Amino acid sequence: MADKKTLILGATPDPSRYAYLAANRLVSHGHSIVNAGIKTGEVAGVTIEKPETIHTDIDTITLYVGPQNQPPLYDYILKTKPKRIIFNPGTENEELRRMAADNGIETDYACTLVLLSVGQY
Repeated sequence: MADKKTLILGATPDPSRYAYLAANRLVSHGHSIVNAGIKTGEVAGVTIEKPETIHTDIDTITLYVGPQNQPPLYDYILKTKPKRIIFNPGTENEELRRMAADNGIETDYACTLVLLSVGQY
């Protein structure tokens, strides 16, 4: 399986959160990760950074930020130029989906954990 470097937007060190589970599951499936969010700490051995540094080698952004908190992140997301954005349940946002499509970014309303578990990540 090829490494699909994934930026987890909304990363958290809270083990009860899906973003935490996704980070660990991605790493266990052989994908490298970047954790970005407002929380501090680390997940799956990777420090959580503020969503400021633009990474240019990201295959997928998996979103764990609700649509009401996404507008300030639009530039960050679009400048990162991922191949795709996964809108996990509760993060669906048609405005961002259209902006991504206009920038040639594939979008998917899906669950990262499910995609990994069924081998479709």
